[in-house]
Amino acid sequence: MKLLNTKIEETSLLLLTDAGQVKLEPVSPQIVRVVYTKREAFRTTPSLMMLPRSPEPSIEWAVDEDDQTIRLVTSQLQVVVQKATCAMTWLDTAGGLLVREPDGGGKTIDLEGDRAARLDLVFAPEEAIYGLGQHEEGILNYRGHGQYLYQHNLKVAIPQIVSTRGYAILWDTGSLSAFHDDVYGSYFWSEHCEELDFYFIYGPEFDQIVARFRTLTGQVPLLPRWAYGYIQSKERYMDQEELIAVAREYRARGLPLDAIVQDWQSWPGEWWGQKTLDPIRFPDPAGLVETLHALNTRLMISVWPRFQHDGPNQREMRDHGFLLGDDSTYNAFDPTARALYWQQAYEGLFKHGIDAWWCDATEPFEPDWNGAVKPDPWQRVVRNTEYAKSYLDPARINTYSLLHSQGIYEGQRSVCEEKRVVNLTRSYFPGQQRYGTITWSGDISATWEIFAKQIAEGLNFSVTGAGYWSVDIGGFFVAPRDEWFWQGDYPDGVSDSAYRELYVRWFQFGTFLPVFRSHGTDTPREIWQFGQPGELMYDTLVKFARLRYRLLPYLYSLAGAETYHAQTMLRLLAFDFRHDPNVYNITDQYMFGPALMICPVTHPGDGADSQTRPVYLPAGTAWYDFWTGQRYEGGQTIDADATLDILPLYVRAGSLLPMGPHIQHSGEQLAAPWEIRVYPGADGSFAVYEDEGDSYRYEQGAYSWFTLSWEDALGRFTAGPCSGQPGRRELRLVTVNGDHGVGLEPALQPDHVINFCGEAVSAKLPAKKST
Repeated sequence: MKLLNTKIEETSLLLLTDAGQVKLEPVSPQIVRVVYTKREAFRTTPSLMMLPRSPEPSIEWAVDEDDQTIRLVTSQLQVVVQKATCAMTWLDTAGGLLVREPDGGGKTIDLEGDRAARLDLVFAPEEAIYGLGQHEEGILNYRGHGQYLYQHNLKVAIPQIVSTRGYAILWDTGSLSAFHDDVYGSYFWSEHCEELDFYFIYGPEFDQIVARFRTLTGQVPLLPRWAYGYIQSKERYMDQEELIAVAREYRARGLPLDAIVQDWQSWPGEWWGQKTLDPIRFPDPAGLVETLHALNTRLMISVWPRFQHDGPNQREMRDHGFLLGDDSTYNAFDPTARALYWQQAYEGLFKHGIDAWWCDATEPFEPDWNGAVKPDPWQRVVRNTEYAKSYLDPARINTYSLLHSQGIYEGQRSVCEEKRVVNLTRSYFPGQQRYGTITWSGDISATWEIFAKQIAEGLNFSVTGAGYWSVDIGGFFVAPRDEWFWQGDYPDGVSDSAYRELYVRWFQFGTFLPVFRSHGTDTPREIWQFGQPGELMYDTLVKFARLRYRLLPYLYSLAGAETYHAQTMLRLLAFDFRHDPNVYNITDQYMFGPALMICPVTHPGDGADSQTRPVYLPAGTAWYDFWTGQRYEGGQTIDADATLDILPLYVRAGSLLPMGPHIQHSGEQLAAPWEIRVYPGADGSFAVYEDEGDSYRYEQGAYSWFTLSWEDALGRFTAGPCSGQPGRRELRLVTVNGDHGVGLEPALQPDHVINFCGEAVSAKLPAKKST
């Protein structure tokens, strides 16, 4: 591709070549959109992924040119184009190399065959590449690997990579795609693309990359406070009496719970996908919800995008012409069909008081979900994508969940501003985060190997800016059956102590995910199914459920930061330690917010009380063992205590960790004192967020922020001042350094007590002994 001429337009630089035209469009000082087409004009159809935006001529950029190159320069980024080949190189403002195309050029489009577009890249030897969504293999760093991007029960396709060199590339494509950095080369390929259209995003920090991704595609709205508590589910509760009985048992035992889930087949008879409850098993939907609410428990219900057996919802969709060619799946790409789907959900469920949606099967096709032998990867690509293309536009097969989620969000908001939308969905496409969704990892099997792989899957999902992610704690399939996907290792379920051990370790991991929920088939999942009080496994589950609730002030503040500041809760270590290459390939440790490093135990124990696991403590900071308060210097690997009742958990020096009282649900003791744990060794701060806990009044200013800060050299703690709507809160300050105020229980005696009323107030804390 040879450059023939250039044209500087108001908002872009146009490169006219002997093989088409390329547009460089500065979207912001840190984002440049690149579009390559072989057609006479660029596409004008709106993107599903991107928010509508007007050109911003106020962005300052310039063009420099010499005999060999033409260079587009913003205040943060440089794009250098070789005239002979149109090969691009991306640099920071100091001239540091970020990434480049091969010398011969990296942009290709095949308009004669499958209309595929491709971008070849040359990565630096030491950089790590993350992203691409959620896939089954447990790959964290994609250097040396390839991945197919299509939607499936066990896969989420996100056409974006994020590099430790401080950049991301987001491709605006909804078709089958693939990433390679292997023997086939280093490139991104996408089928059915009339144009190669991508956004180069410079951070350099991952939080900045996520913020810019969300500027392009949409911010994450707040979930209600209860959604950050514990959600109990299984496949499935049979009737309303069982739902109520489970909630009552949680309350009788004093166990934390905020929601219970009614899984599929709640509809009448064989009317698959019907959005009304069976009148025999659920005779009083409004009364069911009222009773659960009286128990401070919300109800989430499963709904499907497809219908079977000619129920009333299916017939209505068919009569309006809103079903796809399979006569089963509704056409979520049609806004009128989305409106009817919502109306059915409203009339059959929401008007009775249902609190949250579980939008299952939002891929929505899974033709390989059968048989005893798992197809080879290439067979699965062909089988799944060709089937999807038989009903959907081939250029949009990865986008169904985005449109389906839009319909639920806009529908609920059109009738109710008092309940925030909560939508647990099995798929995701960029932009979907703006619709109040939580994505979970699909119908996984209960094995230690699959459990270990979940960590990398969630981290690569989150690094793209996709928002909330969760798993079925304990694995969905527990027992082995004939189908290739139904391959749990535990035919006896909770009766098998080996499964109970796996479940406890998975539950510990789930405690430190954005959404904390148990679900699965083959065996029950309630806490008391795993033992009785006084027994190790039962007591450990209770311990971690209670820890989750003590951490709600921290968690809800992280949620506020996710919404207001485009932060990320679930963070691979490179978010915070990008300059420590030792973290690049660690698949079993991560940060949960800025303070906590989580180190799940992903192998069974040998029964010894002295079980340990290695933990790498990233360099550049000191670390505290959450349970003991012992301090360690960073940049070393230690053997961490990992007995069954312990998840290795470390707190970064300089952290300020707000913790609430022991409670049974998220709405209890809202005005109670908080314990603020101070971890010396560095200056630090933490922004505390509070609001009503539900409703969208936070969008009109019904919230408060105040900052906790720590000046290490002075030993001085400061709270406030408060912005927004100030409240009153007793803050009990505890300096952690190995002698008290550590672990699950509140300190018996705080170091200082502050009555915070919104105005800034400081306190000098006593020095503590070093350990």
